Amino acid sequence: MSTRLALSLAGASLWHRRRVLALVCLTLTLSVTLLLGIQYLRTEVKESFTSTVSDTDLIIGARSGQLNLLLYTVFHLGDPTNNIRWSTFQELEADERIDWLIPISLGDSYRGSRVIGTNDNFLERFQYGRGRSLQLAQGRWFDGVFDVVLGANVADKFNHGVGDSIVLSHGGGRTSFSNHDDTPFHVTGILESTGTPVDQAVYISLSGMEAMHVGWESGVAIPGRTLTPEAAEQRDFTPSAITAAFAGLERKILTFQVQRELNQNTSEPLSAILPGVALSELWRLMRQFERALIGITGFVVVISLLGLAAVLLTLQAQRSHEIAVLRAIGASPGLVGLLYVIEAVALALVACILALLIGAVAVMALAPWLQASYGLQIQIRPLSGVEWGLLASVPVAALLVALIPAIRTWWQSRSLGLGEVAEP
Repeated sequence: MSTRLALSLAGASLWHRRRVLALVCLTLTLSVTLLLGIQYLRTEVKESFTSTVSDTDLIIGARSGQLNLLLYTVFHLGDPTNNIRWSTFQELEADERIDWLIPISLGDSYRGSRVIGTNDNFLERFQYGRGRSLQLAQGRWFDGVFDVVLGANVADKFNHGVGDSIVLSHGGGRTSFSNHDDTPFHVTGILESTGTPVDQAVYISLSGMEAMHVGWESGVAIPGRTLTPEAAEQRDFTPSAITAAFAGLERKILTFQVQRELNQNTSEPLSAILPGVALSELWRLMRQFERALIGITGFVVVISLLGLAAVLLTLQAQRSHEIAVLRAIGASPGLVGLLYVIEAVALALVACILALLIGAVAVMALAPWLQASYGLQIQIRPLSGVEWGLLASVPVAALLVALIPAIRTWWQSRSLGLGEVAEP
């Protein structure tokens, strides 16, 4: 009976002080949303990063750090330190231990999106997620010198379709004043969305990459020396160098052996990395930052809870008459103190529910922007055990914080001189 009475009295008390407590609840809601959101996004971003490339045994490029090689080949971040000779790529193709190779040539852009020169193996061999292959949503893969295939987000962002004509820019920046106006490319296909950086890129043939740079020196087109599309179609454009290559081995057990030989190559300085190992190093470097971010956010929640305690203690001085009346009608000191605990936990539960709703809305609103801008696929999913633990810790912490005014009220109510009243 006393529990039901306590709940009823706590509800009436919360409603009576709804204006002040609403601000406390709002502060707590925002801090819980921040805490849960950071943990949620951290997990989703990690999953999105690790699913970017799958079933690629080695990434081979010019001598560089493995993180740099991973970032510019897979995530299109940063720039390559150097190229590797085409003859070296051909030697790799002749290696019987290597089942397939995907050449990658970088250096140009289209309105801020990376242009990637490659071949048919990119569509046939590149995989992401858990062994998922690339698929065309529209049209066909390129087969002409000036054919281009667009990633899903590029096509959507610029409202391009099959048959459109686009002009690529020299250099990898978002703004370029050197455009390949003499060699426009024609859109022949659009890839299906993958939720990876593949969606943010533009794909052309290695011949197309070479052809549009004929007559260019030091990033500037020499008048009269550039090729027309008609003239380019009659020539052979074997590249002299490429940026990197993705490799798949016939026997996975030979991966470390091939990697060691390539890293010790004497004819040309190369770096061969394992994508999974490089990703692990990336997250290991970010782990301290993640912990610091979670710690700071947790500290914000603690401050919000201390603010709740301060409000309850402030309101306590205004409730002395209320407490005296409750004691006079037979409420025990324990029941009076319990009111503070119920009120604090109720506010924390409401804050957690609101945080879940705000978080869900934020994820649905931000997901398209994150995928379009950064190639990160964020989606609504059930909370993990860690996330439920963080959420559950908030009402528990609120209960502990509420014990401060509750014990103080219990002690003061015993000294009101009204005597203990037996429970009915």
